Amino acid sequence: MAPFPAPGPARGGGAGKAPPRAPAEIRALARSPRASFLHGMIATTPFLIVVVPFALLFGVMSQEAGMDLAQTMGFSILVFAGASQFTAVQLISDQAPALLVILSGLAVNLRMAMYSASLVPWLRGASAGKKVLIAYLLIDQSFALSLQHYERHPRLTLPQRLAYFFGSATLLCLPWSLATWAGATLGRAIPDDIALDFAMPITFLAMIAPMLRTPAHLAACGVAIVLALVFAGLPSGLGLMIAALAGMATGALVETVMERGKATQG
Repeated sequence: MAPFPAPGPARGGGAGKAPPRAPAEIRALARSPRASFLHGMIATTPFLIVVVPFALLFGVMSQEAGMDLAQTMGFSILVFAGASQFTAVQLISDQAPALLVILSGLAVNLRMAMYSASLVPWLRGASAGKKVLIAYLLIDQSFALSLQHYERHPRLTLPQRLAYFFGSATLLCLPWSLATWAGATLGRAIPDDIALDFAMPITFLAMIAPMLRTPAHLAACGVAIVLALVFAGLPSGLGLMIAALAGMATGALVETVMERGKATQG
């Protein structure tokens, strides 16, 4: 199955006439790569409301876990994965074995493999160097925004898609690092009654809600929520890992059944 619809037939009379393009699609196709980069940055701006507190909280927690500033910044700049960073820091605070910290961080970040697979149909023509940079900058927000943008405007050129992704990632990754530094150096000055931890659930709700468009998405989300609550008492985030894997498997199963049903009807 093609990742996006093939271009319609040439304009002309008769039943084969292509439908008129929406104004939003016309604007998207007319943007240069530079304009697409800026558009990606602008579209990402609302996420700064939650990304900055999220990074501040990580900086504070890493200091409380006994990490120095160099370790905190190295962790933040090299990894660029908030959820796994929080998981690792929490386990370090609990004096968990190093192997468990590493495996837990990798398990939490397994979703990045799914993200990468979803972007392959849209960005497969990129050079090896750009693919490496995409892998490095791939985070939840840049993935969600980019994929939605590509699906809304499937006729974008590869340079336009790449520029949008890099614009989105740049606006998020740079403030993440700066806010991590601020949290690590100025965290003690932040009043205890300011609940920075609100940022994590709000971030994921803002990303997930617009993407729940098909029965497969809804089934995956529902199963993951139920199992996360059922297994909430398991140690070291194991319940969340089980729920995530079960949710992905459910979504894949529902989508497979639906595709077979369409093939049978066709």
